[in-house]
Amino acid sequence: MTDRAKHPEPSKSDYMMLLSFRCMLRGFLQFSEKAAKRIGVAPQQYQALLAIKGFPDRERITINEMAEKLMIRHNSAVGLVNRMEKEGLVKRYPSLEDRREVHVTLTSRGMRIFEKLAAAHREELNRIGPQLRSFSRHFSRDTAARVARSVQKLPDRRRRR
Repeated sequence: MTDRAKHPEPSKSDYMMLLSFRCMLRGFLQFSEKAAKRIGVAPQQYQALLAIKGFPDRERITINEMAEKLMIRHNSAVGLVNRMEKEGLVKRYPSLEDRREVHVTLTSRGMRIFEKLAAAHREELNRIGPQLRSFSRHFSRDTAARVARSVQKLPDRRRRR
């Protein structure tokens, strides 16, 4: 049996669902950008606040970890932290374990802004939750594998920012 016979191409329904999913994701990202701007922070600043607050097992993050979570270069993360520090959103301090590392934490102002934005994002996720569950049901493991194979040849553009 050929690989193609074992794993048929995605169906028209799969592609329609992928389109719907992409549109829903883009809509969520637009919602996020607008919510951040309404509160007075740049969308990437909210993402950085989330990276700090959401980092596992601690309330701080290194610049390298932030760059990794935001999928940006180290020097871009440094610039972002510089701007956020000037706006009173974060505080940085050298690591006690390794003086070459710099840790970043939220200030009380950063925490207030983060909590407002996180609440708005939770509400939006609750609103789109049924649609997300529908996508999850549609894309069983088999379907997800077929779709993944069909898009494997697309270039990875995450690191080009």
